[in-house]
Amino acid sequence: MRYFFLIYAIIVIAAVGVFGIRGTKFTEPPIRLLPDMDDQDVTKAQKQEAFFADGVSSRQPVANTAPIGFHPQGETKLGGIPEYEFSGGSGYYYTGHVGDYFGSGMPEELKLDEKSAVELLKRGEERYNVYCSVCHGKSGDGAGVTSNYGVPGIANLMVDVYASNSYPDGRLYEVITKGKGNMSGYGYNIPVRDRWAIVSYIRAMQTARKAPYDAVKDAFDAGIKGKSVTTK
Repeated sequence: MRYFFLIYAIIVIAAVGVFGIRGTKFTEPPIRLLPDMDDQDVTKAQKQEAFFADGVSSRQPVANTAPIGFHPQGETKLGGIPEYEFSGGSGYYYTGHVGDYFGSGMPEELKLDEKSAVELLKRGEERYNVYCSVCHGKSGDGAGVTSNYGVPGIANLMVDVYASNSYPDGRLYEVITKGKGNMSGYGYNIPVRDRWAIVSYIRAMQTARKAPYDAVKDAFDAGIKGKSVTTK
């Protein structure tokens, strides 16, 4: 056993001698078995770069392109509200918070009326099916595709703990933005208005789930038969 510890000590000393202690300065680049993208082919701003014909390292955007996630003049396609879609702005609309607390209800910035509220719900259904249904299921019961592969901790959004009276809208918005548990945040993928659209759609599903059968019979039967239903 003593030889084992002696050999182990020699290996440790040799490794430190070859690779060095973290933070030690060398005149040559260190040996890295796992570079982890430490060295990347990038240029420093405002530095001359022979790679480009004009010698300028700071490049203009490619012609006829726009930053991902933004619309002309910062306007959204839904409702025409001027906003920077992935902004870190302040206030309930951007954070889900009212002071130190989570807020409830849809933000005033959405400027909802009878027509735009329907559009928001339709948008919420579309975005929910794209980003959320794979885990939470199309009906929000947590039985999405990933549940078949043993992914743990998928929330069943239809249980009472996630109802609006116990789980404020602002908190639901923040989870979509920043993530929680095994769920990654979607703040860099889903625009602000679309996050609220998803919140509104989840609330609509929760309400529909608790509605008396007589009140939703036509819509339920039409859904089973794959038909559309006209509401009055």
